[in-house]
Amino acid sequence: MEYGQFCPIAKATEVIGEKWTLLIIRELLMGGSRFNELHRGLSLISPTLLSKRLDWLVDHGLVMKKKIAGQRGHEYFPTECCRELQPIILALGGWGMRWARSNLTDKDYDVEMLMLYLKRSIVTEKLVGNETVVRFKFTDVETYPDWWLVVAGGEIDLCVKDPGKDVDVYFTCGVKTLADIWMGENTYRQAMRDGGLSVVGHSALTQNVGAWMRNAIFVDPAFSKVE
Repeated sequence: MEYGQFCPIAKATEVIGEKWTLLIIRELLMGGSRFNELHRGLSLISPTLLSKRLDWLVDHGLVMKKKIAGQRGHEYFPTECCRELQPIILALGGWGMRWARSNLTDKDYDVEMLMLYLKRSIVTEKLVGNETVVRFKFTDVETYPDWWLVVAGGEIDLCVKDPGKDVDVYFTCGVKTLADIWMGENTYRQAMRDGGLSVVGHSALTQNVGAWMRNAIFVDPAFSKVE
């Protein structure tokens, strides 16, 4: 993709302007490093195209590709060049929150992406005890309606099969309901009052969900719904 211009915006777009590239950078900056984890956050991209885009970013100095010690496969890490894009990515996300939310459709509410982002939003130091298990049941999902987050110390596992552990908090709702809360369009309390969300468990966790499971980093407190 060449524009034939010396403008720095044109040259930057030649590197990062291809479809999926900015979203791959988003995933890298949010902590994704393994190929499968990156693909989980970009469910509609083909593995072949993801591999091609990662190689492109490696070739242009935005990503370091490292062999996983003692295992097959590689990990991908953002370089300083890539990390300098973080404020741009955040600003773009903030712009999208204000001006592009009207473009959302039902097919955009992807449960796998939602759960990946909820995993990244857990504030482990706000939880009680050595281990916390949270179960989510989505009433509008046929394939994999049940998900578990298992938080032990600083480690967080995301499961689609019952881990066989005692559950501390149960969430029951539709994908859109929880996504809208995470995006700052609604609150846990309001969704529960409206009947769209059920949260059952110990009061130490159910009464302050927003403290241990934060909103999206793009949410501007001045524009989110607050109770």
